[in-house]
Amino acid sequence: MKEIRISIFEQIGSNAAVSSEDGELLYKRILKGLDGNVIVLLDFINIELITSTFLNASIGQLYNRHDSPFLRKYLKVDNLAKEDLELLKKVVERAKEYFKDKGNK
Repeated sequence: MKEIRISIFEQIGSNAAVSSEDGELLYKRILKGLDGNVIVLLDFINIELITSTFLNASIGQLYNRHDSPFLRKYLKVDNLAKEDLELLKKVVERAKEYFKDKGNK
């Protein structure tokens, strides 16, 4: 199965993943891969600061387009600090709840 690696550091040009604008650009790039049934590996190497705003924009809204089993299979993360992984888990849980209630348009 084909896989693409996206360096978050290179994508946003900074070691701080904080803005929803950067998150939105990353979201579009992830979606392009997922829509082609390609495994997307997000590499967080050199990222020192991550906010829920960025994660909501880049990863959270994926749950409006794809279900959890699909994303577990096709979306991977690498080099994410333990505390940032906890933040990502919270964002994912909130996104699942939010989009479940919206009826997955």
